[in-house]
Amino acid sequence: MLSEKMQKQLKKESPIRRAFEEGKRLEKIYGPENVFDFSIGNPGAEAPGGIKKSVLKLMNKNPMELHSYMCDAGYETVRIRIAETINARYGTDFKEHNIIMSSGAAGAMNIAMYSLINPGDEVIVIKPYYPGYASFIDNWNGKLVSVKPDPEDFQPDFEDFEEKITEKSKLVIVNSPNNPTGAVYTEETIIRLAGIMKKKEKEYGHEIYLISDEPYRELVYKEKEPPYWTKYYADTLVAYSFSKSLSIPGERIGYLVVPDEVSGSKDLIKAVRIATGMLGFVNAPSLFQRVAAECLEEKVNIEYYRRNKNLLYDKLCELGFEMKEPEGAFYLFVKVPGGDEKAFLSAAHSCNILLVGGTAFEYPGYARISFCVSFNKIRRSLPAFERLAKKLKVQGGNKFGEKSS
Repeated sequence: MLSEKMQKQLKKESPIRRAFEEGKRLEKIYGPENVFDFSIGNPGAEAPGGIKKSVLKLMNKNPMELHSYMCDAGYETVRIRIAETINARYGTDFKEHNIIMSSGAAGAMNIAMYSLINPGDEVIVIKPYYPGYASFIDNWNGKLVSVKPDPEDFQPDFEDFEEKITEKSKLVIVNSPNNPTGAVYTEETIIRLAGIMKKKEKEYGHEIYLISDEPYRELVYKEKEPPYWTKYYADTLVAYSFSKSLSIPGERIGYLVVPDEVSGSKDLIKAVRIATGMLGFVNAPSLFQRVAAECLEEKVNIEYYRRNKNLLYDKLCELGFEMKEPEGAFYLFVKVPGGDEKAFLSAAHSCNILLVGGTAFEYPGYARISFCVSFNKIRRSLPAFERLAKKLKVQGGNKFGEKSS
């Protein structure tokens, strides 16, 4: 008999994975060129050339040195390099002990939560949010508490945020650039959130930690990059992944930053290192720790995603669909015409378009479109979106997400 917790997970089933599998089924029937799967955030841009060069160079090393265990936090030389790079970019003062290599940002978040959450502790997330957060929090028997966003720009609703912080609040998760909206939190937003959290820490007399989940940090469509959270709020941890920044999601490589300024940082650093072993990771993948360290200056081709975004966003606005233009990541979050999410997804499916409903992100009435596929696939999908607009009787002529008059 399965555990009760896993039985609950089986009933939930990931709508993202379900749509992905349905796409594979439809491709066998209609051909890959006639099915438009926008369900999963699998980076389509090629990994930078330095990745291949680094792998080939490293494979000539002594296999025992390359593939052996190392300390649970990862190679010291790798962590030193990462700390130095962050310091140079953001004016921080991290050392190698502040960096713990992990199996992606998900691994980083789980070792942090294992180290911090007691059963019943409240973890605050801001809607809409990546569905994995709910599972991560449930892993450690925490209680998820969600906060409303401003529906116009998907910045947090500050009043709701302040109301949701209670004496049981232990952790806040923020994600900017955001999955699924593509919103980037402004410096003003970060300052206001940090101010509220500082006030609540003082009021309740205990730490309220924050995890900044940053797999999309490098994918922004404006010159100014997102502010670095540790400079605004002392009790901040950063979960970073190279999956999107270097287009290597299958390699499962990332890191957790635990600054010295965090309350109880010495014990917390020891705890997350121990958690790495207790959760069975033992250590992050050895080869790609070294590859990542050698490729910290490499950049994914952001123009690949910008070109996709511009084509699809402009066309959907022209057809009459409503959405905010994303500032980062590689998703469009489209408002469902008429508000019936289920009917919209069904209509899209009938046009061989596979999307994920906003309900999966605890924000019904929307649908997420992952535009990280090839440019040609987006171009070929445009007639299908025209058929969808016609089927739904959406009024065309909107530009830049404006509502029909």
